Amino acid sequence: MKDLKNWLEEKQLKRTAEFLKERGFEVFLVKDKEEAKNVVLKLIPENATVGIGGSITIREIGVIEELEKRGNKVIHHWKEGLTPEEDFEIRRQELLSDVFLSSVNALTFSGELVNMEGIGNRVAAQIFGPKKVIIVVGKNKLVVNLETAIWRIKNIVAPLNAKRLKLELPCVEEGYCIDCNHPKKICRITTILEAPPARTPFYVVLVNEELGF
Repeated sequence: MKDLKNWLEEKQLKRTAEFLKERGFEVFLVKDKEEAKNVVLKLIPENATVGIGGSITIREIGVIEELEKRGNKVIHHWKEGLTPEEDFEIRRQELLSDVFLSSVNALTFSGELVNMEGIGNRVAAQIFGPKKVIIVVGKNKLVVNLETAIWRIKNIVAPLNAKRLKLELPCVEEGYCIDCNHPKKICRITTILEAPPARTPFYVVLVNEELGF
């Protein structure tokens, strides 16, 4: 049964990769996070400044440590002890990096990249600012269409992220979205990339492995 499931997931990833290419994205289809890390490292020049969006996926593939080891300047705001002012300034610096590295919350079968967040720095950097954008996406983020993408984000991604951030939001209490208007609400901005931004080289690394939320 596992072989059948693997066959179907691989089939879906390959078809989605084809749709992404038709939309104009540069696509790499890889078998696991180790291969994903190697692809990302090849796409990033050794003298490039790299901004990292808030992404568990990127941290799971272990690329940050490799970038720092080889001498790249890495800018990311997931650091302990930052003041609100320091955190804000680092997020701004990520927008002006040579390469922005992140993930998405959902990817439709037809190749639409869907994100939802509270502050907006991650989606802003995917749209304009960095000279190159690289997105790494695990197979668990693949969904049928935009409707299921939004459902996935609100009922899986948002509660898990809110719990991770120790936010006392209704979705943490209930385990699913109730479309709240809480002051700390993290579902504020939704973006759908139907094609790469016109002046930004955009790479999507599809991984046949579950990564992130």
